Amino acid sequence: MTKTLVGPQLRQLRRSYNQTQAEMARNLNVSASYVNLLENNQRSLSVKVLLALTESYGVDWRALVNDHSATQLADLRAAVRDPALSTDRPDLQELRAALDHAPRLVAQFLELHQNHRAMLGNLQHMDQPGARSDLLATSAEAAIHDFFRQNSNHFPALEAAADAARDAIGGARDDIYANLKMYLHDRYHIDVAVKSYDEMPDTLRVFDRKRGVVTLSEMLDPINRCFQLAHIVALVSCAHLLDDLVATFGAASEAGRARCRVELANYFAAAVLMPYDPFLKQAAACRYDVDRIAATFGVTFEMACQRLTTLQRQGAQGVPFFFLRIDEAGNVTKRFNATPFTLAEQGGSCPVWNIHTAFAAPGTIVTQFVELPDSGQFFTFSRTTDRPRMDRRTAHRRLVVALGCERAHVKRVGYADPFDLSDETQIAKIGINCHICPRQACAQRAHEPLHVHLPVDANRRGSTRYES
Repeated sequence: MTKTLVGPQLRQLRRSYNQTQAEMARNLNVSASYVNLLENNQRSLSVKVLLALTESYGVDWRALVNDHSATQLADLRAAVRDPALSTDRPDLQELRAALDHAPRLVAQFLELHQNHRAMLGNLQHMDQPGARSDLLATSAEAAIHDFFRQNSNHFPALEAAADAARDAIGGARDDIYANLKMYLHDRYHIDVAVKSYDEMPDTLRVFDRKRGVVTLSEMLDPINRCFQLAHIVALVSCAHLLDDLVATFGAASEAGRARCRVELANYFAAAVLMPYDPFLKQAAACRYDVDRIAATFGVTFEMACQRLTTLQRQGAQGVPFFFLRIDEAGNVTKRFNATPFTLAEQGGSCPVWNIHTAFAAPGTIVTQFVELPDSGQFFTFSRTTDRPRMDRRTAHRRLVVALGCERAHVKRVGYADPFDLSDETQIAKIGINCHICPRQACAQRAHEPLHVHLPVDANRRGSTRYES
């Protein structure tokens, strides 16, 4: 069983009340030395003390034991590797000590670093046509991404609800579509109808709750029809759970909360079609061969990729992946991250990263080892995926999805087998984008960096016009 260690949270709570350890100990009916041990993570929190904390200080016990230290440690490691900082970086032990003893200072440092990155990103867009004056505003997509990452892309309550729903739906994987229809009809009096393109020219799914009808477009393939029905199961079977999770999201706009609700329902749908335990077992057995995983569970390549990022259950974790989806113009259309890979936060605009070449080889897995300017090394693999096409006049909607993990995990991933990990020449030196990449002598450089002065020598011509 995982121990509940709450040292930093307890220390912060005590200081917010301007109390000594002895004063808190009296309120909790324990010894001052025990409070000291709790604050230094040398003792785990008992149920008795947890209840005493709730009664004496009015804190929500869920907020107290909700530990984001793993995500914060990853963010902190990435932040101190920023090229703008000194190369004399603190080691892992120092970073953990900072989290344990100065959690608010760490949070403020991470906020400052995030604002620094946002400023650099905003500066690069300032001179573009149509640049907006509210660039510093956080989009709903960015807020949702951060919310999922703060939860390690894993929601235990949704997993449990999806497992219960899958048991209630019953039947074999081959019959999931029929069984989903039957479950919705028998349990919730909801019928499913499929209509032609002429009747639904620009819509793939409509749920009329009052009439109790889900209408699907015939343009949806069987896999996506199943996913849409599983999404409806989320809306009708665990509405209160979705409400509770959206309440913790805390977005200011109603549109942002609605978008978050959609993503959480999608998470539930994926968990119904790809139950956690068998999915993790199959992924480990085939060493993350996504095509095999998708075939086993009757889902698309993209669905399987995105589900792989959610395997973060304590005691039963898969390889921590980031997920990125881009269109042919390089726009990021979806992203999830369970790693310190900052490229997944900013987009795939570096031409040295071969994610873009996947468009030239549809259906082929494209692999690469990459290294960021902060020296973090990752293994990535990408492949095209096609979206539903409405009619012949619609341009094909081909996208590329990419998964990546830290180098430490590559032995668990079969796609990395052809690489010689001792050969440093196989590692591509990439950046986030040219505007904030400090690399010198990069043949692909398109812009001079905003925060680094490149050497200038009038007597020499370098690999690009920005370096001499």
